[in-house]
Amino acid sequence: MEEKEETMNISSYDQDLQHKTILVGDSSVGKTSLLVQFDQGKFIPGSFTSTVGIGFTVMLLGDSGVGKTCFLIQFKDGAFLSGAFLATVGIDFRNKVVSVDGLKVKLQIWDTAGQERFRSVTHAYYRDAQALLLLYDITSKTSFDNIRAWLTEVHEFAHQDVVVMLLGNKCDVASGRVVRTEDGESLAKEYGIPFMETSAKTGINVELAFTAIARELKQRSASPDERKFQLNQYIESQKKRSGCCGL
Repeated sequence: MEEKEETMNISSYDQDLQHKTILVGDSSVGKTSLLVQFDQGKFIPGSFTSTVGIGFTVMLLGDSGVGKTCFLIQFKDGAFLSGAFLATVGIDFRNKVVSVDGLKVKLQIWDTAGQERFRSVTHAYYRDAQALLLLYDITSKTSFDNIRAWLTEVHEFAHQDVVVMLLGNKCDVASGRVVRTEDGESLAKEYGIPFMETSAKTGINVELAFTAIARELKQRSASPDERKFQLNQYIESQKKRSGCCGL
């Protein structure tokens, strides 16, 4: 009985997530205040800084337990959540504004559930993402082996021009490593996507991953037919500078 009730809740949650409302209108008409009133049930007096004019959606994908939520929190708040916590249910998101060549770029980052039972929920959101960060755990061979299946889903559900980056997370856990750096590099090369190893715990390459994505998306939006910025070259140059995680 309990299992049936959970299935019904998931189905209902799936339907709810596929409805979206977008606020449009001139600057200063009160869109942000309206959203805050709905979300928090209160009005915050004073002036808001205008919503950032350029923004992109980035989606985190990968098996449950690879560290997607910790990865996002490390980037958003510069903190690591130690200890066990509940797996993400369906979709969660955070916003962060980064500076790219003096321009403020807003990233809306979607943290997705890795469990199979929530796939129908996450599939509905693939098309709306401009970039996908695909994570595996370097201490879990299974999470690495499943990357091909994730990439198949990306090919099936995501936009053709979506930016994809492969990340080998938990590179701080050297003693538990079962996936070699070379294996990640080889797989990324096979699919023609950039790759780096990261640590949600120490912050290694977390900022770099999002900054690189923001730079690529900004370049595409500014001049889609003129690609001066090379994502792979930028990542490689930054990795050599830091020299972390054995990269």
